[in-house]
Amino acid sequence: MAASVEAQAIPSLSSYVRGKDIESGQWVYVLSTRAVLEDSFASLTLKRRLEAGRVSPAEVPEGVIAGRVALADKAIVEEAVTAAAEAAKIWRAVPLSVRFDGWMELLRATIADRADELVGLLTLEGHPLELAKWEISGMRELTRPESAAFLRGQLYQEFTVDNRRNIVRRQADGVVCITPPANAPLVSALLGCMCIPGGNAAVVRAPRTAPYGVTYALRHIISPILDELDAPPGLLNVVCGNPAPMLDAWLESPLVDDIMFFGDVPAGLKLERRCVEAGKKPILELAGNDVVVVWKDADLDGAADALTESFYGSGQLCMIPNQAVVHPEIADALIERVAERARRLRPGYPDQEGVLLSPVLRHDKFHDFLDDAVAKGATLVTGGHGMQLDGTVDDSSGFFLQPTVLRVDGLADAREVRAVKDETFFPLLPIVVPEPSDDEALLDACVEFVNSNAYGLRNSLWTEDQDVIDTFVAHTVTGGLLKVNDSHIAFTAPLPSHGGTGLTGGAFGEANYPVLRTTHLQGVSVVAKEKEEDGVAVAR
Repeated sequence: MAASVEAQAIPSLSSYVRGKDIESGQWVYVLSTRAVLEDSFASLTLKRRLEAGRVSPAEVPEGVIAGRVALADKAIVEEAVTAAAEAAKIWRAVPLSVRFDGWMELLRATIADRADELVGLLTLEGHPLELAKWEISGMRELTRPESAAFLRGQLYQEFTVDNRRNIVRRQADGVVCITPPANAPLVSALLGCMCIPGGNAAVVRAPRTAPYGVTYALRHIISPILDELDAPPGLLNVVCGNPAPMLDAWLESPLVDDIMFFGDVPAGLKLERRCVEAGKKPILELAGNDVVVVWKDADLDGAADALTESFYGSGQLCMIPNQAVVHPEIADALIERVAERARRLRPGYPDQEGVLLSPVLRHDKFHDFLDDAVAKGATLVTGGHGMQLDGTVDDSSGFFLQPTVLRVDGLADAREVRAVKDETFFPLLPIVVPEPSDDEALLDACVEFVNSNAYGLRNSLWTEDQDVIDTFVAHTVTGGLLKVNDSHIAFTAPLPSHGGTGLTGGAFGEANYPVLRTTHLQGVSVVAKEKEEDGVAVAR
């Protein structure tokens, strides 16, 4: 629902519940990224004053306000869950030919037709243009025929055994509540909506910090797909609000079955415990601390390109390389290549071509991690400072951070360095160079290093040696995805884009296909008597 606001037309979006737009009378304002970059303090002050009603939108210069989203009150949040529960009872019985095949076909076409629109929404969230295009490429891979075929086969298989129709299928959990992260809400919400073709209904929280892209995309891009499939109203609901009270409401509701949470590790693991206590399935997408192993025969330029992905979005992505372990024979040559690529990256406005760096609002943790590494013997290769929008070095008030490369000598004690042990959510890449040893022992040590990582999202290997590849693939047990001689962040069907083990996915973590994670295995056996029609309806 769009509305004009006094003197200027401001795009306005309501809560979307039971197929209807609902306003609460309270609004969350979204300011343009350019306005925030030009004066973040003034922008934050303006946002607070607008939401408190102390400033009228008519008093704000045109172009500063990008849009606004209605804030859902408690009654609207409760109604969203009720609507989802009612819709789920209908949707779960719809044949897979409609709710899965039809959904995937329409979603594939919609992503292709409206890719530019989605990219624009992502830049509104502050994502650099090139990064936004990469994110939408992930949605394309998710809907490719190869992905659809794999998931369809997991949802339903039928066997004839003697006089029985034996079916193994995945049955919908029911109501899935999704809370995406503030740094990437739109694409995370789109991923979460992949619970719907599994037979579930969804309630999505649009975060107050960046609600517009999520609300617009689900209301005006995804909802029409469900309308075309004649889905029941309430199958997809979107409400904007603070995470704590909404999570409390979901945990207390007997109608909620699953909670999909994107966020940091402490909050995610706490929620996991609360979900289990409340009898709900936790599906966690938390931090990453991905390792890239580069062997002595690797394509150094290819490996350097992959490691440079560490700086995309200024490191504020969970699935980028966070550290590298490099064979000592090629360490100097590789580090030189990575450092040279890092120095070429420049800040800019998110809608500018070629920009890959994002603003980092707080620099204190970056400097804490950097100081810790240097104090423990690491060498600063390049970077290490803040900078302004034009690239000028500025450690006091710059929005951006220089892409920073560290060399850490010695594998045995590398995890004493915080930048190696923990996720770094800023552009800081430690490259670990092990002590020289024979290759067999070194490879074993590298695999053990990867497996001992407390996190487990993605891991990569660069080598031309098939024996090294076989050993790495056979013995690497952590992570939701392994990549060999490829971009670390690239999406490729039908492999998962998200999911992992350890601190990445919690106790139940694994590769995350939401359509599978929000369903459960069920066996069905139907005895078919001779010359009688089988009257048992099974959705397939």
